[in-house]
Amino acid sequence: MGIGILGSFLLLTVFFRPLLCQQPNTDGFFVSDFLQKMGVTKVHNFSAHFCSWQGVGCDSKDEIVVNLTATSFGLSGVIPDNTIGKLTKLKYLDLSNNKLTGLPSDIWSLGSLKYLNLSHNHISGDLSSNIGNFGGLEIMDFSVNNFSGKIPDAISSLSSLHSLNLSKNLFDSEIPSGILGCHSLESLDLSENRLTGFPNDFGSTFHKLKFLNLAENEILGKDSDFSRMGSITHINISGNLFKGSVVGLFEGPLEVIDLSRNQFDGHISQVNFSSSFNWSHLVYLDLSENHLSGGIIRELKNARNLLYLNLADNRFSHQEFPQTDMLSSLEYLNLSGTSLIGQIPQELSLLSRLKILDISKNHLSKRIPPMSNRNLLVLDVSYNNLTGDIPLPLVEILPRMERFNFSYNNLTLCATEFSPKTLLSAFIGSSNGCPIAANPALFHKKAPKHRGLKLALALTFSMVFLLLGLLFLAFGCRRKTTIWAVKQNSYKEEQTISGPFSFQTDSTTWVADVKQANSVPVVIFEKPLLNFTFADLLSATSNFDRGTLLAEGRFGPVYRGFLPGGIHVAVKVLVHGSTMTDHEAARELEYLGRIKHPNLVPLTGYCLAGEQRIAIYDYMENGNLQNLLHDLPLGVRTTTEDWSTDTWEEEDDNNSIQNVGSEGLLTTWRFRHKIALGTARALAFLHHGCSPPIIHRDVKASSVYLDMNLEPRLSDFGLAKIFGTGPEDEITRGSPGYIPPEFLHPESSSPKYPTPKSDVYGFGVILFELVTGKKPVEDDYPQHNDGNLVGWVRGLVRNNEGSRVIDPKIHGTASQTQILEALKIGYLCTAEVPAKRPSMHQVVGLLKDIEPAQQ
Repeated sequence: MGIGILGSFLLLTVFFRPLLCQQPNTDGFFVSDFLQKMGVTKVHNFSAHFCSWQGVGCDSKDEIVVNLTATSFGLSGVIPDNTIGKLTKLKYLDLSNNKLTGLPSDIWSLGSLKYLNLSHNHISGDLSSNIGNFGGLEIMDFSVNNFSGKIPDAISSLSSLHSLNLSKNLFDSEIPSGILGCHSLESLDLSENRLTGFPNDFGSTFHKLKFLNLAENEILGKDSDFSRMGSITHINISGNLFKGSVVGLFEGPLEVIDLSRNQFDGHISQVNFSSSFNWSHLVYLDLSENHLSGGIIRELKNARNLLYLNLADNRFSHQEFPQTDMLSSLEYLNLSGTSLIGQIPQELSLLSRLKILDISKNHLSKRIPPMSNRNLLVLDVSYNNLTGDIPLPLVEILPRMERFNFSYNNLTLCATEFSPKTLLSAFIGSSNGCPIAANPALFHKKAPKHRGLKLALALTFSMVFLLLGLLFLAFGCRRKTTIWAVKQNSYKEEQTISGPFSFQTDSTTWVADVKQANSVPVVIFEKPLLNFTFADLLSATSNFDRGTLLAEGRFGPVYRGFLPGGIHVAVKVLVHGSTMTDHEAARELEYLGRIKHPNLVPLTGYCLAGEQRIAIYDYMENGNLQNLLHDLPLGVRTTTEDWSTDTWEEEDDNNSIQNVGSEGLLTTWRFRHKIALGTARALAFLHHGCSPPIIHRDVKASSVYLDMNLEPRLSDFGLAKIFGTGPEDEITRGSPGYIPPEFLHPESSSPKYPTPKSDVYGFGVILFELVTGKKPVEDDYPQHNDGNLVGWVRGLVRNNEGSRVIDPKIHGTASQTQILEALKIGYLCTAEVPAKRPSMHQVVGLLKDIEPAQQ
């Protein structure tokens, strides 16, 4: 019997041995507890020793966990206390690429950490000042999260830190002076936050720094802030507010320099660059979208290893094409909008590694040289004064390119292998250079023996038929002269009389000071061969009759019309003109015509009628959000009929509308969220997808239209630049209820000119309108005396009473939590301080996170 008891004891010991290895208060127990509480059970054999588990590394005695890697484990939520925070000897912790939202309070006690990676999660809130407990930390990566507030000064304790990455968060204010204590840094990435400045002696502190990325913030500074960085090889400060000269940045062993989208200025060609700067080290240089003037940098010819060069959209003087034949390694060259004159040099064909070439928006003339760069993937020569045929060697390599554009030149082309869509988008303004009935495929073939005889016969028959046709027309016209004279209405005759033409609405009178209506061209971008004139606009709008008037907005009256061919358009007259010359206005309108996005109202064309600039848009069948939310139901005109019982009916197959009223789609949060997300995407594209970025300057509900498929589309983008005479005019003409507080309070230190953050504020107001159903001003705001929507909603959200503002029409159509989250996004967008508002790119991400499920 004793032997049996002993055997049973030994059997139980073997069975429970794995559990004994993970006794309470051991590293094995804490890791097991962490993984099981976070729901990770499938990839681990918990019966094995914990040091053999995936992602777990132990010391030489297999007793203490020193390495824990749980990247892409599907972890979500808040990490509980008394789990990984108890691994006191942990040196390496990687929890990246999960969906974590919060950290345990005891994580800051891991004083032995040397590597900490929490990137690509959803952790939000302030970064704890307990970060200073990680005195031995060498690498820290908290990028792509939702951390906000200030970077804590306690970071000064991380004196051993070699690499710090806090990019793509919501940190604001200045970079703290505490960062100067991290004097061992070799890599620093604070890009895509809301940082506004940095401490003195920033550059002189980091003698070991090699990589610096401060891109996409709102930092004010100058080149001297980076002086004495003796080891720096990579610097990116693009998308900020740096001013002054760039000369101080060209020092040391730099290989990558990105200073784009700032406010650097000065005659760069007259700058004496430091003798310590070695141009042969440079592989990447981007100075685009600044205010640089003078000539292009002479020293570029010494950058023999340069791969990427972008100088686009500066204020350079008129100059010949710079010498590039020495840059034999070049793969990317963008000289768009750099005031180049003369002709494109033949030497460009020597750049055998060139993949992208953009020399658009210049004054280049004469013929395109016979380029045959075999690696070329993108070519843009649009908006120049180029003439002649597009060379055949170049035409032959176009089909394998990713993108090309020859539009708005005086070029001729003979190529039948391109689709009509390509011809209308990439060769706008080009003429057909093919012989009559010629087949380009035959160009390289030997001419047939009887080609001359056949050609002579063809010409003879053509002349005979032409003469017969002319006789027939002459006879027909003679018979119908009297009939035609009767059918010509008096209105057509009015088109040819001398101007000026004067038109009146309820609020304004505008004049088109032109001599003859049919002598003023109307440009339709995608139909360049249609020779429309101002006379066609008169006809399309019934002489700009009040019966065709759709609205009178900030820029002027908008009329509905049908151009010949049944083109349904909205014609917007910019009644106050601008300080731009006709040439400048035409180039700006043509640029806006190239801006395409599914959530933007396309600019179809334009007309310059005297001093009047007339913008022509695609007509939006279902009106705008202002009408939809606050005025008439969508699609209903002003009549005496009762439309209160009308309903929406949406067909599942094509989203078409059979009957439009006030009680259908608009009474669902899913539809309102769709409008918000589409509008946000449009603004994000203007701010982040256009070069240079476009600031809308008048974001409001009446600028958001709905097309025939009820897709939201933002209108009027870029018009403020053509319409206004200066920033102050743009501000004073802002729309009530949408004007950001920094424009209303002169004592504010925030910028008094439009910025992307002023657009974000206007979007926040629209989001409040979609949630509440109320107008931005002059509506009923219970228990609020200021008389505006923003103040009312923000006050209730601050007091956790946001549910009181939700429009009763959308109650029960979605989770209240989702709608309240939308209110919080609007709250962020309407922050008093512009720097605290998110970017529109971030807003799109936030809205997508709360996107209602499809029913």
